[in-house]
Parts: sequence; structure tokens; C-alpha cells
Amino acid sequence: MRIVSGKFRGKLIHNPIDKTTRPLKDMVRESIFNILEHSRNEKINLKGKIILDMFSGSGSFGIECLSRGAEHVYFYENYKNVHKILKKNIDELKIDNFSTIFEKSAYDISEVDIQCQRLDLVFLDPPFKDKNIDDLLQIIKKLNILNKDTLFVIHRNKKTTDKFGKDFLVLREQKYGLSKIIFGKFLL
Repeated sequence: MRIVSGKFRGKLIHNPIDKTTRPLKDMVRESIFNILEHSRNEKINLKGKIILDMFSGSGSFGIECLSRGAEHVYFYENYKNVHKILKKNIDELKIDNFSTIFEKSAYDISEVDIQCQRLDLVFLDPPFKDKNIDDLLQIIKKLNILNKDTLFVIHRNKKTTDKFGKDFLVLREQKYGLSKIIFGKFLL
């Protein structure tokens, strides 16, 4: 797997060799960033932005954001073997000054972790069997770390039907193979 664009374009990202982690495919990641860069409703300029990458895996999404100019990425990955690979990717690219890695469950996020920053983009890539996505969205909302324009990108199985609270607006859904990408934001 490689970085698609930006200052790390073409750099290799290490991935876990076991099958318990489902890496975000290059084509899906590239499609997400095309939407983020060129769409009307979901457009975001990543330069100087604060990103939250939940269920980070190897960190491909957050690293892609840093490659494209994001100021800082908070990574959450609690699977020990994958956490080591995430750390290796961050170290090899020498981006540890722009990254904070938490080896804990995304559901255990706290305002202290994010150091009272206002997030601009949140990426959620939970296991496809996880059915508590709205619970996690509500936890994040209650932490007071969002701004009025914080954009959420959620990676799900295309057959999954998630229920979101009335205060979460789905802006767009795109399907790619087995994946479904949901773009949304809170009505604050």
C-alpha cells in the first residue's frame, strides 16, 4: 500500500500480515480524497487541519492527510500487533511530531486525549461487525471537540445499515466494491 498524493506520495505503508485487520484499499482511499478535494458539500482543504483517525489500522488515512498538509492527526488503534505497524509507519515517515497515537479503544476517547483541539475531519473505520457507530458519534459529540463544520467519513460494509441520531446529517454515501463510505456532519 502506498501514499496517493502530497509530500509522501508513493511512499510505502506497512500493513499487518494477519487477516484480523481490513486495510482501506488504495482505490477507496483515493476516491475519498477526490471527494474531499473536489466536491461541493464535502470539500475540505486539509492544510493546517486537525484530524481524528479512529480504528486507524496501519494509519493509511491519517498519514494521507498529513501528506496533504494536515497539521496534526490523532490515531486510535487498540489491536497490539497493528499498533506496532502504525507506530513503525509514523516513525519511518518521521511524522511523530504531527501525530499522537493512542493504544486504546476508540470508545474510550476523552477530551484530554485531544487536548481541547477542535477537530476538522473525523475518519471512522470500525470493524464491519461493529453496530454501535452512532454511540461512538455521540461520545465524540459530547466531548466538545468538534467545530460547526467538522466532517465525518465513515467506512462500512455496503450491506450494513446504520442508524444515526437525528442530529447527524448524512451528506453522501458512495459504494466501492464491498465498501460503503458515508460522509456526514452534526447539526450543531
